[in-house]
Amino acid sequence: MRNIIIEKIDYLPIEEREVEIVERKGIGHPDTLCDLVSESASWVLSQEYLKRFGKILHYNLDKGLLVAGESQPRFGGGKILKKIKIIIAGRATDRVGKIKIPVKKILEKAAKDCLKKIINSSGGVKNFEIFIDYNPGTANLQEVFKRKSQIPLANDTSFGVGHGPYSRAEILTLKLANFLNSKRFLKKYPFLGTDIKVMTLREKNEAILTISAAYIDKHIKNPRDYFEKKEIIQKEIKNFVKRISNFKNIKIDHNTLDDPQAKSEGEIYLTVLGLSAEQGDDGQVGRGNRVSGLITPCREMSLEAPAGKNINHPGKLYQILAHLIAHRIGKIERVKECSVRILSQIGKPLDQPQIISVKVFAENFEEQKEKIYKIVNNYFDNLKKLQIEIVKGKYPIC
Repeated sequence: MRNIIIEKIDYLPIEEREVEIVERKGIGHPDTLCDLVSESASWVLSQEYLKRFGKILHYNLDKGLLVAGESQPRFGGGKILKKIKIIIAGRATDRVGKIKIPVKKILEKAAKDCLKKIINSSGGVKNFEIFIDYNPGTANLQEVFKRKSQIPLANDTSFGVGHGPYSRAEILTLKLANFLNSKRFLKKYPFLGTDIKVMTLREKNEAILTISAAYIDKHIKNPRDYFEKKEIIQKEIKNFVKRISNFKNIKIDHNTLDDPQAKSEGEIYLTVLGLSAEQGDDGQVGRGNRVSGLITPCREMSLEAPAGKNINHPGKLYQILAHLIAHRIGKIERVKECSVRILSQIGKPLDQPQIISVKVFAENFEEQKEKIYKIVNNYFDNLKKLQIEIVKGKYPIC
C-alpha cells in the first residue's frame, strides 16, 4: 500500500494572490539548448538500449554545458568568429558482456539532429562543436535479461514537484513563447531567431510582458529595417495576446535594451544565428524551464535537473509524474488548485515512493479524496508504460 497523504491547501491559491511572476526561456535560449540536447541524447540512447536488450541500462547524461562563442553581426549578414561548444557529460553503459555499444557516436548524432530542429538559420549546426565526455560502464548480459521485467529501484533519494492547473499568467506565458518559437511563425518571419524569453508580471488583473528575441542579421538591411520588422513582431504579439487572454490590461515590452536612435549593429539585438549563445551567453542543464515548461517562483518547485537523466532516476521520473498527477487532479470539477510532491528512497522500488503528498484547494474537498487516491495509484500502477512513453518523447521536460 502506497503512502499517499491528501491535505487541504493551506495557502492562498495563485489566482487570488496580488502578484505572480512567470517565465519561459525559448528553445534557442542557452539553458534550454542544453536541456534539449541532453534530453535528446537521453531519448536516443534509451531507445538503443531497449532495442538491443529490452530494458534501459544505467546512464546519466545530465551534466550538459554550453560555452558561448563569438560572433560579428552585420546588416545583411555577419559571421561566427568562434564556435559554440556544447558538452554532454555523465555516465553510460557502453558494453554488455562482449557487446560493444557506440555510445559516443549515438550521442553526437542525437545532439546534431536536435540542434538542426532548433536553429532558425541554414547551416547553423556547423557553428557548434559537440563534446561527449562520459565515464563508461559495463553490465553482465545474463543479469540484464534476468531483471528486465522487474520494477526498477530508485538510484537516488530525490523528489519531484508539480502543480496544476496552470494559472492565466502561466497559460499566457507558455502559449506566447511557443507561438513565437513555432515553425509556422518562424517560416513567416525568418528574421526572428529561436532565442527568446517571455517574462510575465501579473499584478491583480493586469499583466506586463517583457519579451526578448534575437533577430538574424542577414535578413536586416539597416536600423530602420530592424525597427520596422520589430514593429511587425510587436503587432503579432499584441494580436495573439488579445485572442488568448482575458486580462483587464496587458502591457507589452519587446527588446527594451534597443537604442531607439541606433545607427550600428551593437545598439540593437542583432545576431548571426538568432542565438545569444553566439555572443557570450553560456548555458547549463537545469537552469531553465521546469517540467511544466515554465519557471514559476510563486509556486512550489524543485531545482532538480530532469534533462538527460535515466528514466529510472526519480529526479526525472517523479518530476514528470508529479506534473501529470497535479494536472489530472486539476481537471476534477470544483478543484481550483493542486500541488504534488513525490519523494523516493534510494534502493526502493520506484512504484513505492516514501511519500506522495497531495495538496488540494477544492470546494468539495472530502468528496474528492477517493478520486484523488485512484488517480495517484493508477499512474504508479502503470509506471513501466509511462516510462516508455517518456523515452519516446511524449512528455517534454522543458
